[in-house]
Amino acid sequence: MMTLQQFRVLLAIRDEGSLNRAAEVLEHGVPTVTHHLRTLESHLRIRLVDRARNGTRLTPLGESFAEEIEPVLARIDRAEQLVTAQRDAGVVSLRIGSFSSIGSRLLPAAIAGLQQRTSVRVEVVEAEPSEVVRMLHGGEVHAGLIYDIPELPEFAGPELRLRTLLDEPYRVMVARDGELAGQEVLDFGTMSEVDWVCSRNESDASVRVLRRISRGLGYELRELMRSDDLYMIHGLVAEGLGCALTTEVAVDTDFDVVLRSAKQDLGQRRVSFVTRPGPNPAAVGWLGEILGSVAARLEAASAG
Repeated sequence: MMTLQQFRVLLAIRDEGSLNRAAEVLEHGVPTVTHHLRTLESHLRIRLVDRARNGTRLTPLGESFAEEIEPVLARIDRAEQLVTAQRDAGVVSLRIGSFSSIGSRLLPAAIAGLQQRTSVRVEVVEAEPSEVVRMLHGGEVHAGLIYDIPELPEFAGPELRLRTLLDEPYRVMVARDGELAGQEVLDFGTMSEVDWVCSRNESDASVRVLRRISRGLGYELRELMRSDDLYMIHGLVAEGLGCALTTEVAVDTDFDVVLRSAKQDLGQRRVSFVTRPGPNPAAVGWLGEILGSVAARLEAASAG
């Protein structure tokens, strides 16, 4: 019966041109290399190697056989590396729930960083924070990205483990060349006629902030559109069609928009990496660490 070790011996002899050097590369003794070679030749009933004073080389049949087994060995080696990495990561496929806005700024770089460390496949499920938490409890995802307002936390409790990635004050996004951009601090008391681009989710943190402030000032919020598409939100604001509540990290500098603070307390948005308490696959912890680094770079870039 042929073995992988016999194949490795034959390829090492071909590559090194010497039984002695093949033995060194494989970290075997020469007798061991010779044994594997002879056993393989006996099985195939052919001579695979010619020995001469100037070295050792494969016979034509040996070369032909080596060409056939080389890609097979390469695939076996890759399979071994893959399953070893998945074993160490504790999971074959990692499922992450995430909301679309800031998640799109954090996850791509984090997934790329994780794939440099492990071959585990990552699948992202787009959902609002409450749905991410539901899927986490149901075992549909291993972890998630969520957000809430620190002073009114939605997801506090022993059944979840949260790691804060970003904790940023809300600001008003306005058109760079619009009238509101000329004011350093906006007063919502004078903005009852302003249109807003709001999240599709009524329980979204930014929507709750806007409703709290407008109703406290005695008027109902005017909605231009409901969207969670960052490009749509930025585009509408850049054209001067409305405003949006957002944070520094979430701003796309390719659009002609600026942020302004407000006279009223807009509060903060907290973005967290959420997992279930107790043991989790190692890959979940690795992703959380990488997300922390990515978030820190985003904060540094926005501050600069």
